[in-house]
Amino acid sequence: MRKRFEQQLILGQIPIEEVEITVKNPTSLDELLAALKEIYCNKEYNERIFSVLEKHINANKKDTGRNGMNLWDIFVLSQVRLCLNTDYSVLCNLANNHRTMREIMGVEREAGFDRIKFEYQNIYDNVNLLSDEIVKEINEVILDFGEKKVFKKKEKAPLRLKTDSFVVESNVHFPTDYNLLWDSVRKVLDTVEKFLNKYENLEGWRKINNWRHIIKGLMRELGKASKSGGSGKQERVKYSAKRYLKKAKALLKKVKDDLPDFPITDNEDLFLIISLEHYMSLMGKHIDLVERRIIKGEKIPHQDKLFSIFEPYTEWITKGKSRPSVELGKKLSITTNQFDLIVDYRIMNQEQDRDIVIELADSILRKYSVISWSFDKGYWRKDNKELLQLEVEKVVMPKLGRRNKAEQQEETSQSYKRLKNKHSAIESNINELEHRGLNRCPDRGFAHFSRYIGLGVCAYNLKKIGRKIIEAERLRLQKEKQKLRKAA
Repeated sequence: MRKRFEQQLILGQIPIEEVEITVKNPTSLDELLAALKEIYCNKEYNERIFSVLEKHINANKKDTGRNGMNLWDIFVLSQVRLCLNTDYSVLCNLANNHRTMREIMGVEREAGFDRIKFEYQNIYDNVNLLSDEIVKEINEVILDFGEKKVFKKKEKAPLRLKTDSFVVESNVHFPTDYNLLWDSVRKVLDTVEKFLNKYENLEGWRKINNWRHIIKGLMRELGKASKSGGSGKQERVKYSAKRYLKKAKALLKKVKDDLPDFPITDNEDLFLIISLEHYMSLMGKHIDLVERRIIKGEKIPHQDKLFSIFEPYTEWITKGKSRPSVELGKKLSITTNQFDLIVDYRIMNQEQDRDIVIELADSILRKYSVISWSFDKGYWRKDNKELLQLEVEKVVMPKLGRRNKAEQQEETSQSYKRLKNKHSAIESNINELEHRGLNRCPDRGFAHFSRYIGLGVCAYNLKKIGRKIIEAERLRLQKEKQKLRKAA
């Protein structure tokens, strides 16, 4: 059974409504906690947040059994992790030792009472219950709260939007076909070793460590030959590649021959067989790629390449920057409003910026009234601009290439220049997002990658809201001091 929050106050516990957030030199965590406190204290948005969490996490579960972590604790921990761009070890330490954070979670008690403690695995398992779908719904609630209750946006006031994209890197090493072949070999041998540890009578693999040692050495030898210069480099590279491929092919043949003899007595064995077949197919693919590129001298088409065997969704992205010239991950498009809150985010799958404009406009214009919308040149396409201008009064989308007389006149007007100059503010929003953890995703798998991005956007919006709350509180305290001085 999992509750929203422990409603019954325990002796020595501080109510969340009475938690004091410092307004003097606040940190990123203070700003986040200020926003979380305001949402918790607002009955309407408190109910909306918990309704989303209950609908997904508590669905089809009985109201009996051992109590799980409260939904509020899960929400707070997930936001703190991304706000501070930290790992689960530090998050566990903060959950057990940071007083203000524990007060916002509702678990801190005065000295002399038994303290509630969190275990690393407990935090990890519960935070991972959140999915990308849950996070998107929560972000809609946070966005609505920020606009209406904190930034005081009038109900019918139109938005002024900015859209840009950047790359969120996946947690992979720099890929080459020969080191991806080694990754495949390593995982094949690791899987075979699990069978050997479980079944001691499995024959034919007495020299498994020798296979590993020799193939790794041949991979390194090929890498050194590729990096070196001098005369005869091509011959040295081909010679090293042939030796490497010969040993890799021999291993693949041996595993294929022995695979029917591997026992399947339970589900674990079945899973290992499936994993082994998967890594064998990857091994065969990269044997073919190394052979075609180095031995036969072919140029491998981009669509035939794989950039990670562990994170297969990873894309090779070149955005025309001098540093870094290449990024490995997924492009993320974000749209911010005049309050610097992110109203929309989407992961781009093998898409260019210009390809998503119509879909993006359909999604946003269905929910909001927009008076101006700015993009950079990467989003330009004649159809994109013409369709947007039907719904948006002012569209700033600089043309990619030579401009005609009408376009030149439009892009040199004062209003156009003003909005174009304001568009650069989104770069600082992107920089802050990267500091919220969206420079590189440490989580494995595309589902976790998507959720990680959503949590990063939520943490960013909450931090922006919290900063505004703290500024307003600081201003209120200053006015009170001035009144007291005048009265004195």
